[in-house]
Amino acid sequence: MRVKDILEVKGNVLYTVKPECPLTEAAKLMDEHDIGSLVVMESGEVVGMLTFREVMQVLSRNGGVLGDGTVRAAMNAAPVTCTCETNIDEVRRLMLEGQHARYLPVLDNKRLMGVVSLYDVAKAVMEATGFENRMLKAYIRDWPESEDGRTHAHS
Repeated sequence: MRVKDILEVKGNVLYTVKPECPLTEAAKLMDEHDIGSLVVMESGEVVGMLTFREVMQVLSRNGGVLGDGTVRAAMNAAPVTCTCETNIDEVRRLMLEGQHARYLPVLDNKRLMGVVSLYDVAKAVMEATGFENRMLKAYIRDWPESEDGRTHAHS
């Protein structure tokens, strides 16, 4: 399974902000749309990611107040990315190593194609495993009988 398979199921709604956007507005946008990340775009290119992790870090540093900072001051300016062709196992590895990224922008040459989240990956893996289980159960249920009418032993 590849990232493009996840994006086809997920759809292509993207939430982006500019680096100059006040952090309070970005946090409000995340809350209103019940999303955990915003892609930060400047001149048509991805320049960072803002996730709830960065928002929480600002709150922690500022005594529970977001203040008047901008997205640029809080964002991750070097997010881990992937492509539409990236294999799901590689995405899992990318998410678990290094930055422990929960959201990966999906790029095609610098063009933003979508975002995959840890939730999206977990859901895709669960659905793929469920499909495999159903196929195996169907195969076992339809196990061919021998000429004497008994089913063969499974080993």
